[in-house]
Amino acid sequence: MKQLLFFALLCSCVMVSAQDPIFSQFYAMPLQINPGFAGSANAPRAGLAYRNQWTGFDNAYRTYAVFYDQSFEKINSGIGFYAEGDNAGNGIFKTSRFSATYAYKLQLNDELAVKLGVEGGLHQVHLDWLKLTFSDQIDPVNGFTYNTAEIQPDATSNTSLDLSTGLLLLSKKFYLGFALKHLNTPNEGILLANNNLYRGLPLRYTLHGGTEWIVKAGNKTRPPSFISPNFLFVSQGPYKQLNLGAYASVGAVYSGVWFRHTFSNTDAVILLAGLRQGIWKMGISYDLTVSGLAGKAGGTYELSFGILFNSPNRPDINDCTRMFQ
Repeated sequence: MKQLLFFALLCSCVMVSAQDPIFSQFYAMPLQINPGFAGSANAPRAGLAYRNQWTGFDNAYRTYAVFYDQSFEKINSGIGFYAEGDNAGNGIFKTSRFSATYAYKLQLNDELAVKLGVEGGLHQVHLDWLKLTFSDQIDPVNGFTYNTAEIQPDATSNTSLDLSTGLLLLSKKFYLGFALKHLNTPNEGILLANNNLYRGLPLRYTLHGGTEWIVKAGNKTRPPSFISPNFLFVSQGPYKQLNLGAYASVGAVYSGVWFRHTFSNTDAVILLAGLRQGIWKMGISYDLTVSGLAGKAGGTYELSFGILFNSPNRPDINDCTRMFQ
């Protein structure tokens, strides 16, 4: 019955619009937020993340992602690669993305730079028809015992080109960015019945920014202690969300707290704890659901792991994006 309910919900969502998964630890996956981040760190970096949303349901939504990027200072450029997999309904509906990113940096002065990023890749959706159950399979006494009369469609997957762009303003005191994802609104249609209703994956508008306050200066052996207030606003089709909070670091330990609002209701409080040692960084976060789903859907947790191949002798003006490194 849960699968039947999920399939009905899935069909209604696909016919109207879709929504990208957004990591609560968005700073751990910078290329998911804005292609302008490609090469913005002071050294090559890589990261991976895992998200399990609404643990009260059986594998409702699970998301995996990995990225790598680096800068080429001689040509004021950065490149990056991003891969993401989203698994909904215990594998019934899967979305996969792979993209390559290029960003060019224009140095306005010693304190300020602008980065323009472009991204191109593949967007694939897949429906596992064999995992679906239908109402004509239900026996009133014994449950799901009959074979369904529903006919499997000829195609259960679809792959499309996906294009995005982003702009990033960087300084020692703040950063501010704007990105447009899915410029060509790639088609996600699978089921024939939806072909006339589906208009493609909606544009995703992202506005984000933050600053950094140094609490205690660092040295060659100890990183600085700082607090970084920041925000993330995402709008895609009828869906909107605002993450507002702060990230703090003291020595090797960092933590953070954010509040997420979806404009239709208060959604969650996000709690973060992490550890940074040398070139390694790892974090764990938990979304405490405060909406009407609290007590039913459960919370959401994320794990992130990052590597910054540090080169302290290389100049970098983008101190305020330390949380992304």
